Amino acid sequence: MSNKANNPKIIIVGGGFAGLTALHHLTHHLGGKADITLIDKNADSVNRPTMPEVAFDGKPVAHSLFPLKRAVGHHAKFVQGTVRSVEPEKNQVNLKGGKSFKYDYLILTPGPIHAFSSVAGLEEFGYSVCDEAHATHLWKSLQDFVGRDIVIGSAPTSHGTRVKAPILLAACEGPIGEAMFMMDHYLRHEKQRDDHNIRIFSPAEIFFEDVGPKVREGVGALIAKAGIQVTTGKVIAEVANDHVKFSDGEEWPSDFTIVLPPHAPPAFIAHSGLGDDAGWLPTDTGMKHLDYDNIFAAGDSTALAQPKLGHIAAIQGEIAAKSVIQKLGHRIEVPDYKPEVLCIMNRGGFEASLILTDTLFGGDRDIVVNGKLPHMLKWSFDAYVGYTHGHLPPKISEDAMKTILDHMK
Repeated sequence: MSNKANNPKIIIVGGGFAGLTALHHLTHHLGGKADITLIDKNADSVNRPTMPEVAFDGKPVAHSLFPLKRAVGHHAKFVQGTVRSVEPEKNQVNLKGGKSFKYDYLILTPGPIHAFSSVAGLEEFGYSVCDEAHATHLWKSLQDFVGRDIVIGSAPTSHGTRVKAPILLAACEGPIGEAMFMMDHYLRHEKQRDDHNIRIFSPAEIFFEDVGPKVREGVGALIAKAGIQVTTGKVIAEVANDHVKFSDGEEWPSDFTIVLPPHAPPAFIAHSGLGDDAGWLPTDTGMKHLDYDNIFAAGDSTALAQPKLGHIAAIQGEIAAKSVIQKLGHRIEVPDYKPEVLCIMNRGGFEASLILTDTLFGGDRDIVVNGKLPHMLKWSFDAYVGYTHGHLPPKISEDAMKTILDHMK
């Protein structure tokens, strides 16, 4: 890392998919020509898509972590700390504890907050798969579970009005799909499936509202085969020890309740005056903040990120980094923002569903492939991310996979 005083200072806040994607593009194209700092409250980055495997397979959390200090490489530095505020007029990031850092360009990728406390009783009586602590707690409790009724679903998430983006009541229902299928598989493996009811709720009028009809049909057939009941238009209001209650007053019996809580923006965004009317970061499609020319954002904390999905976070992270590089006067092409849903939904055992769709954004791709091959691809992706400390697989492999899927339409 260069120590030249005239090097531009670039700060990235957040070490998830968006932040690390931005970091890797910056270091690749700028090398020692910029002073790049990644700030995150944690020492390790978490591969969050693997949390259902922690929750239902007992996968050790350590297998989903990699140190951010190693991930930043030699052309950047890592600072562990929690952001208290950003002062755009001073070009300054302030951390809790008193430290401050000046920047020429700032890329905000902090991810969302999971607002467990906004659902009454969820922390006390419910479970989730959002993070390491909740996924581990779920797995431990599942070993002693003796009830009958299982309820799984997501709470609604807020939206701002400054940025034009799809309005999705559920931030992302992929984890709900994984939870229900992996719970079904776990119970069948334990020869207990006939003793349990699995019931799903969604705040949206359509379950899996971010995909198209072909994907819903393909996944729906699997849901029906598993004997899982799905009810839409249900907004969770309370979780109790033996039931859940919805905003319409209806109650369902539940001995084991799993809820994806509302996604909310980190408090420092609103505190710094950087959020929209719902607190999310408003950006254009070049990921530049609508109010500040040297602040960019990517990932789940942006208003543009619908659904809240790792693939979209990575798309935005690349655009944000290349927009900054271009601002610095380097010749580089900034990709157009073309969001899509690309994910692999683990269904337990060696089964998974590979989903590729852009119908939410006006496209015509709407493909799902079920079976063992998607499971192998997911295992390969997770292994690659962990082994390379946060690098995503080469884009050529993604493009090749999409070409194959397009021929299957």
